[in-house]
Amino acid sequence: MPRRDVLYLAVSLDVEEEGLFGGRYARRAPSVANTARLPRLRPLLERGVRPTLFCAHSVLTDPASRAILARLRDHHGAEIGAHLHHWNTPPLRLENDGANLPDTASSVPASAVPAPLMAAKLAALFRAGAEFQSAPLTSFRMGRWDLHRAHWPLLARAGVLCDASVRPLHGAVNPAAGPDHFSAPASPYWTPAEGRHIFEVPLTVTPLLRPLPGLCLTLPGGAGKAARAGLKKWGALALLPVYHPLWAMRAITRLFVKRGGRVLSLTWHSSEMLPGGTPHLPDAASVEALMRKIEAYLDWLRQGWEVRSLTMNELRCALGASAPCPRPAAACDWTTGGE
Repeated sequence: MPRRDVLYLAVSLDVEEEGLFGGRYARRAPSVANTARLPRLRPLLERGVRPTLFCAHSVLTDPASRAILARLRDHHGAEIGAHLHHWNTPPLRLENDGANLPDTASSVPASAVPAPLMAAKLAALFRAGAEFQSAPLTSFRMGRWDLHRAHWPLLARAGVLCDASVRPLHGAVNPAAGPDHFSAPASPYWTPAEGRHIFEVPLTVTPLLRPLPGLCLTLPGGAGKAARAGLKKWGALALLPVYHPLWAMRAITRLFVKRGGRVLSLTWHSSEMLPGGTPHLPDAASVEALMRKIEAYLDWLRQGWEVRSLTMNELRCALGASAPCPRPAAACDWTTGGE
């Protein structure tokens, strides 16, 4: 029997409050009722999945959520990571804690948060994680994939060893609209920051045609920015099970592996497991269809490859020695580019 290729699988969830997909962001007392649905992960855990649960401050400080997280960690090997929702992680402001701010916001660009305030929010998030875990959290994801170049040193100071905030082939037209992750590698790599290195596990994103990213990079000015910002909608597929049917997830995987990829990053949100927790999953039937699709994808994956499911920290330990430390030719947000 021929030896099968090995694929590493990183399954992660952003464990957070409901309501993020309605265009409003709660600054105070967000509901985290969706975490009660996390035991629905059991069929995935029985298939050998070792998930990383990137938890927002609202979850890490909620007693009921903490009990569920502890069971998944202690009985199923889940890793608890940190997930920054800077719009509601305290402090809201360095002065008066934002008492004059409204309860919700309609726009929350991370680039608008001053570095001292962002550092204070990260400190509060990781402090909540350490209080829950009785040990530091070391893996991190920025909310909305909104990680910018200036954030890497702050992550290093917060003790982050592994990050999963980079979405390759995603290039916003300006910092307020999001970061420039367009040319990020498709496979894990190291980013230097503050005299240390952070292991990056990017989201699995694959262009439908290999030349497309290069063509977008050759376009000048506004046309180039628009092409790079829009590629994810018309020319690339991401391994996001909420947005793609099973056949597309299989196609993403085949393309990715054919082009040399060996680490798959699959992710969704905890609120997408609660019927009505997001507008695009309004009822129990739609949530069940999502979970069945993920189960079917995992079964299909194991038919074709030897799959090793690892948490983010386990990936860092297993693959860190062979991962590159790329130095881009131009400034970007997916790395500091060297120090």
